[in-house]
Amino acid sequence: MSDLFLYVVTVLIWGSTWFAITLQLGTVPPAVSVAWRFLAAAAILIGYSLLRGLPLRFSRREHLWMALQGLLLFCLNYVGFYVSEQYLASGLVAVICSLLTAGNIIGMRVFFGVRTRPLNLLGALLGITGVAVLFWPELQALSTGGKTTLGMAWAFGATICASLGNMAAARNQRRHLPVLQVNGWSMLYGALCTCAIAALMGQRFTFEWSWRYVSTLAYLAVFGSVLAFGAYLTLMKRIGAGRAGYAMVAIPAVALLISTVLENLQWTANLWAGVALCLAGNVLVLRREA
Repeated sequence: MSDLFLYVVTVLIWGSTWFAITLQLGTVPPAVSVAWRFLAAAAILIGYSLLRGLPLRFSRREHLWMALQGLLLFCLNYVGFYVSEQYLASGLVAVICSLLTAGNIIGMRVFFGVRTRPLNLLGALLGITGVAVLFWPELQALSTGGKTTLGMAWAFGATICASLGNMAAARNQRRHLPVLQVNGWSMLYGALCTCAIAALMGQRFTFEWSWRYVSTLAYLAVFGSVLAFGAYLTLMKRIGAGRAGYAMVAIPAVALLISTVLENLQWTANLWAGVALCLAGNVLVLRREA
């Protein structure tokens, strides 16, 4: 599969999960829903590996690194973003999440000594600016109350965890560990850590057997977790965490398009300008070296 195909799959699927997650909210506590999602995804990946006879045995050291990847990438960041949306508008959370692009570039430089092109930095800046323009009305309405500060702290912490999780994944890839099996183990570890967090937060382990909850959980587990993370981490292995992380800037634009169709979102001048900036940043970041 081409890099462009993997990038498009990542952006389209994760762009749609914003709406799917809203259908999960209600009876089941957020952390518990995250745990169900990654338990199901881990079962799919590990079961597929067993059927195909793919190796699932790794050293204790590699399991520790996979557990770290799961804790950061499939647990803490998701719990953090879910909690932050209890205090902040989802648009502002998306703006903060887009900082993952810069976080990946900085992380690859700090941990692996990977330099980046000036055009990549410019593209990342354009993309983050575009996301800010997309959600400018919500940014203008931002207050300085205690709940707002708490929500921003959760969102920034979640973004940092996601970026560090990408660094753990990059380390595993540099050791030539297979993406599919590593994702299976990491999602299992992440789900178990999320269960522990849910228990510490006093959240009840409930399940909603409605068609809406079960169908969206299946979509988030199969498409949002198994396929999208597989495509994203494979893309990261090929083109680097800095450029692959730019998908986090394009995802809010896709979410807006879905919201236009399903939630009758009205497009304004700032939305058009924001999408244009995101597309311009995409062109710069995804251009190959001459």
